[in-house]
Amino acid sequence: MPGGGGAVILAIDQGTTGTTCLVVDRDLRVAARSYEELPQRYPRPGWVEHDPEAIWAGVERAAAGALAGVRAADVRGIGLTNQRETAVAWDRATGRPLAPAIVWQDRRTADACAALPAEFIRARTGLVPDPYFSATKWRWLLDHADGVPERVALGTVDAWLLWRLTAGETFATEPTNASRTMLYSLATAGWDDELLALFGLAREALPAIVPSCGVAGEAALAGARLPVAGIAGDQQAALFGQACFAPGDAKVTYGTGSFVLVNQGTDPAPAPHGLLKTAAAQPGTFALEGSVFVAGAALQWLRDGLGILADAAESERLAASVESTDGVHFVPALTGLGSPQWDPGARGLITGLTRGTTRAHLVRAALEAIAFQVCDVLDAAGPPPPVLRADGGAAANGWLMQLQADLLGVPVEVSEEREMTALGAAALAGLALGEWNSADALAAAWRCGARYEPAMSRDEAAERIAGWRAAVSRARS
Repeated sequence: MPGGGGAVILAIDQGTTGTTCLVVDRDLRVAARSYEELPQRYPRPGWVEHDPEAIWAGVERAAAGALAGVRAADVRGIGLTNQRETAVAWDRATGRPLAPAIVWQDRRTADACAALPAEFIRARTGLVPDPYFSATKWRWLLDHADGVPERVALGTVDAWLLWRLTAGETFATEPTNASRTMLYSLATAGWDDELLALFGLAREALPAIVPSCGVAGEAALAGARLPVAGIAGDQQAALFGQACFAPGDAKVTYGTGSFVLVNQGTDPAPAPHGLLKTAAAQPGTFALEGSVFVAGAALQWLRDGLGILADAAESERLAASVESTDGVHFVPALTGLGSPQWDPGARGLITGLTRGTTRAHLVRAALEAIAFQVCDVLDAAGPPPPVLRADGGAAANGWLMQLQADLLGVPVEVSEEREMTALGAAALAGLALGEWNSADALAAAWRCGARYEPAMSRDEAAERIAGWRAAVSRARS
């Protein structure tokens, strides 16, 4: 967006623990923001749920908060990004959700996934059969619903929100979210009839697939009819927002989990073992992805479950207060292991405890685990990227970012704006609406907030990674 001031984009980022709305100006800077927390439900061990109505209500409040000081005439459109894989089912006639949404972290369909044809699914979708993805969640919702309406809608969170934003006029998703369902063929860029038959799901129940960058519908918001012009799943939105436009470019988002994406361009080759292949937001392009289920959630568990942290921000000081973990490793397999192990039966493990172990050692081990897991993913992806771009809450932890650079042996660049998922959605919308004229203009607007150069010897890094992997092997099922 050349120049400053003037038109703005409202970016809606509906995440696992809350909704962030940003007002983004012509210089891709955040002019206003608002946040609404989203309550979590844990009705049984391994189950994680959200109330779809609470998701929508949080979006309404966050949007209103962000737009409170903005003239309606200045808002050009809306970019939408969302927690992926979370499955929602609702009645298209009444708008009533059939049941709580099943969150991406939920493991209730693990047994059903174990019986699926793994090679067939991987060849078609780029994914592995895992309860992480949406198809088995939708099947479970339909099997356990108290009556399935004739016009049932099955959607990821983007489809649910687009439907609500447009007052039921638009029932659609886009490739980055569709490719996380186990129902989308990467080769044909559409819903796959054989996969639909495998899961017993009707095509009519699924949303239309529209481009990630383009007007998908009109929302009644901020006293105006606004085009929803950019939609992408949160991690692909962050890849776009980080201006990772060339093959080999890589980013990591540190949130509840850690998500590493590497731009694969138009290369049709399958993903290496342990990684996923997924649709990227740039038309016709793909990304390699490593999905780490527990990153920031490990610190939340230390805070809420064990009470040894006052808040996540305290972790940096505690980690730096000891010279090492004294041999302690924390494998945070609290909901199984994602990439590259894909072991839903793995369980969390703390090894190397002694009488001298303190809470500082445990906190340091938890932070080290975040960095080690990212190393495992990038090692599986192949040659290291020239630089790793980082965003998300834990990117503010300078101690962790330096460790990440040290272990990887490549620089880590933390974007000036940590909310890159929302910024990516704004960029997609602005590009669709002509506020930017090219990806090059977006790349020029990207700003580095901090850069960390590797300082650890490669021998020391290899030794520390080997110790971590030995602990992981003990946590495996």
